[in-house]
Amino acid sequence: MALTAGEIKQNYPLPVYNYKVEIGGVAIAFTEVAGLSIAYETYTYKESNTDQKAPGPRVLHMPSQATATNITLKKGVIRAQSVATFYTWIAGIQINQVEKKDIYVRLCDEKGEAVISWKVINAFPTKLDAPTFDANSNDAAIESMELRADAIFIEEA
Repeated sequence: MALTAGEIKQNYPLPVYNYKVEIGGVAIAFTEVAGLSIAYETYTYKESNTDQKAPGPRVLHMPSQATATNITLKKGVIRAQSVATFYTWIAGIQINQVEKKDIYVRLCDEKGEAVISWKVINAFPTKLDAPTFDANSNDAAIESMELRADAIFIEEA
């Protein structure tokens, strides 16, 4: 049975390549975004067993505090943009002036409209990697930045 365009749009996964990233309200093009994870620590709780049929203590595993999120952003090195985007942000840490920013990663449909957004709260840079330089390659120079964030929220448009 053939599906209509509306059924396909509603029931098939969106392609991963069509996304937008905004850092502090400014749209920036990235080649890759990784680490958008929501996770919780667990706490193991042991109590005496009141059921006489089972030996030993009763062990319960409970969710605990949310874990901090590490996100990796990769982009091509671009004149007049790369230093302003990444280096200036991480350089502020040297003088103990951490600027935390909210980041949106928006997965878009075929029209470029956001369908699902990951809102990263209070992100700040922890590592900046320069591109790998290779005289035998003609690949684009890609820089990478790791960020630490307080939380991630997922919003549907």
